Amino acid sequence: MVMTIVAAVIGFVLGTGVGYALWQSAMKKKGALMIAEAKKEAEQIKKDRILEAKEKFLNLKEEHERAVNKRDQQLAQRQNSFREKDERLKKSIQDFKREQRDLERAKETVAKKRESLDAKSKELDKLKNKQIAELEAMTGMTEEEAKEQMIQALKDKAKLDAQAHIQNTMEEANLTASQEAKKIVIQSIQRVATESAIENAVSVFNIENDDIKGKIIGREGRNIRAIEAATGVEIIVDDTPEAILLSCFDPVRREIARLSMHKLVSDGRIHPARVEEVVAKTRKQIEEEIVQTGKRTAIDLGIHGLHPELIKTVGRMKYRSSYGQNLLQHSREVANLCAIMASELGLNPKLAKRAGLLHDIGKVPHEETDLPHAILGMQWAEKYGEKPDVCNAIGAHHDEIEMTSMISPIVQVCDAISGARPGARRMVADSYIQRLKDLENLAYDFDGVTKAYAIQAGRELRVMVESEKVTDAMAAQISYDISQKIQTEMTYPGQVRVTVIRELRSVNVAK
Repeated sequence: MVMTIVAAVIGFVLGTGVGYALWQSAMKKKGALMIAEAKKEAEQIKKDRILEAKEKFLNLKEEHERAVNKRDQQLAQRQNSFREKDERLKKSIQDFKREQRDLERAKETVAKKRESLDAKSKELDKLKNKQIAELEAMTGMTEEEAKEQMIQALKDKAKLDAQAHIQNTMEEANLTASQEAKKIVIQSIQRVATESAIENAVSVFNIENDDIKGKIIGREGRNIRAIEAATGVEIIVDDTPEAILLSCFDPVRREIARLSMHKLVSDGRIHPARVEEVVAKTRKQIEEEIVQTGKRTAIDLGIHGLHPELIKTVGRMKYRSSYGQNLLQHSREVANLCAIMASELGLNPKLAKRAGLLHDIGKVPHEETDLPHAILGMQWAEKYGEKPDVCNAIGAHHDEIEMTSMISPIVQVCDAISGARPGARRMVADSYIQRLKDLENLAYDFDGVTKAYAIQAGRELRVMVESEKVTDAMAAQISYDISQKIQTEMTYPGQVRVTVIRELRSVNVAK
């Protein structure tokens, strides 16, 4: 048993020693292999670095050679340039020397001719003195006396010729000035051949089908009454297929009514509360459009630096008319005429165009005033920083003030040209619109009146009153008083019906 254990131990020790020896041998072989691979990898890295270094050296060498070649080319170009300049300089020197020799020869020739002329001059002086002596002996007058007599005769003849020339020149100048003035005016009119657009008092609102008319009228006419009350425009719904007429003398109201109805019809919700909301938004939109119109007009005419209030006033001209002629169209036309005429006369065309555009701004006042529109426009122009020449042209174009600028008569003439051409204006339309405005303003004199609209071409005055201040009995009395005042203070054709509307609204909000 002991022998067996001893043998086992001996065997274990021998096995362990043999295993260790084999492990040491394997590790040596593995180490040798790793060293060989490391040497091989190091050799490869060395070769790669050598190749990279050679490639970089070649690139640097190539760049250096290119730089050297470029420098050699530049040097060669400079040498050629210097050589050409040297040749040109040599040629210039040769030309200068040749011209100097020619000048010397010319001087010698001139000197010889001068000597010859001096000799001939002396000879002529001798002959002249001899002839003078002979003439004095023949006429019995000295040389000075003959000179005085001849000078006096020449003066008398020169005076007669000068008077005749002055008379002919003045007649020709008057004729030429008249012809040139006519020519400038005709050319200005021909170069501004714009079409005349006359506003009327009716707009047409097109609809897709006649069923929409019922929606616009509403139950018992409440929708159409709400639209008329909010806009001040008469809505005419008749048998005309797919069309509704909007009647009002004020183009701004008609446009607000037209756009509001378009929005209401497109939306489909038509009731009094919605009508008031849409009309309020549309009125704000029209105000913005007025500003944009003023800016576009200034840009189209090349006018810069206008005050924002003047731009807004120019935009309002689109919705105003003077004797039936659209005010913005008229002002643009006058501006172009002024620029052309100022250019023909050698004046500042930009300043003239500016004065022409602004000459009628007093016709679109924010509130009623007794001042003439020319004076009002001049005051606005001064207030908003326009130049004195422009202000004077605005104020003097109807002779309310004295003209102090050369541009003022140009604006006056161009205003007359634009307004006097055939078809430009209609006196009847302007007086008609003024009568309707006076009719509306008359109603505002009564206490409790909030809105007043002249409709049906001035045959009806529709008045809105506050229900809190005016009772039903007072509404009837106001209607009667207005009709009596119209009879006594206004001139009008036919009859005018006065309708006073008192409406009580009770509004609550469900939350």
